[in-house]
Amino acid sequence: MFSSRWTAWPTREALSRLGVPRVRIAIDIALLVALSGWAVYSAYDSNAFHGRRVVLPPLGLLCCAAAVFGYHRMTLANRLLPSLGLLVGISACGAGAYAAGAPIPATVLWICVSVMAMERLPLVFGLGAAALMFVGFALTDDSEMGPLITAAAVLLGGYSLRLDGQARGAGFRLLAQERAAREAEASSAALAERARIAREIHDVLAHSLSAQLVHLEAARLQIERGPEGPFREQILGRVVAARLMAREGLAETRQALSALRGEMAPVEDCLRELALAGGAEAEVTGERRQLTAEASQAVRRVAQEALTNARKHAPGAKVRLLLTYAEAEVALEVRDSGTTSQAGELGTSGSGYGLLGMRERAELLGGSLEAGPDGKGFVVRLRVPI
Repeated sequence: MFSSRWTAWPTREALSRLGVPRVRIAIDIALLVALSGWAVYSAYDSNAFHGRRVVLPPLGLLCCAAAVFGYHRMTLANRLLPSLGLLVGISACGAGAYAAGAPIPATVLWICVSVMAMERLPLVFGLGAAALMFVGFALTDDSEMGPLITAAAVLLGGYSLRLDGQARGAGFRLLAQERAAREAEASSAALAERARIAREIHDVLAHSLSAQLVHLEAARLQIERGPEGPFREQILGRVVAARLMAREGLAETRQALSALRGEMAPVEDCLRELALAGGAEAEVTGERRQLTAEASQAVRRVAQEALTNARKHAPGAKVRLLLTYAEAEVALEVRDSGTTSQAGELGTSGSGYGLLGMRERAELLGGSLEAGPDGKGFVVRLRVPI
């Protein structure tokens, strides 16, 4: 049984050209061009290719170049059998050159096959390919030590390239891990700061609004026990309205606290609640996507502001909310049917601090907001990238 060291592929970073200096790439290309030119020149110099065979050396060179390109792609995808098949094809070209009487091109091709196998294949297969190429070295060199020296040089060269790629890949993996650790640290610090702000808001604003609700409820009960009259009804209406505003403010504060803590409820539920409270229709289309707390809060705030504007400037109009999940964005459309009564300045001009705040909120998230008359009514369209 082989250990994983012998059967494992080099890492993807080691197999790619990621991080290789341009000078090194230029040197590699120059070396390949020189070897190719030497192999073609030696093929013609051997007088083995003449007549109709004169086209075989450049044709074989093109086939080997295509095989080398495919081999790099197959090894990058860790596909063993196609990679071995391409190496066999290059070796067969070398065998053909040797059979035709051109030993130098055959030797060059077999050396390249051995180096590429040692550099990019699992180690056991790289050693196996180099051992098979040793037979070819022995055929092209009649001396006793020549094939051994050539095989040793090829093994050392291919293995050194393999170690160089693995060291480069390890460096990039460490860099990626360091970046991930920094991002996690920054995210943790941001969450801690959000939690601190949420505690401050809860301790001050939420408690203050809760106390106001208690006092307003007590005032309402006391006023209801008093003598009836126009003054009583007026004061009671003001207290009830103030109590309602305090309750809404407390609900908004709790939503803001949930957003700071990253514990917000699904935005669809919030839109349906807003629509139900405002007498509007709500519809959600598309496959639900995970939204960030900022994007979810933007959709909620824009829907709330648009409904408020519709009630204020188009009383009695039918309002429809449409939330659409797309592949790269989420879109919200709030449309009212218009009203026969005189619209306010906001409804006719599309201006106002409410719309300005909604547009700024959308642009901060890289989105957009469009608002203006549409037929008889008014429409607000929000787009936020996911």
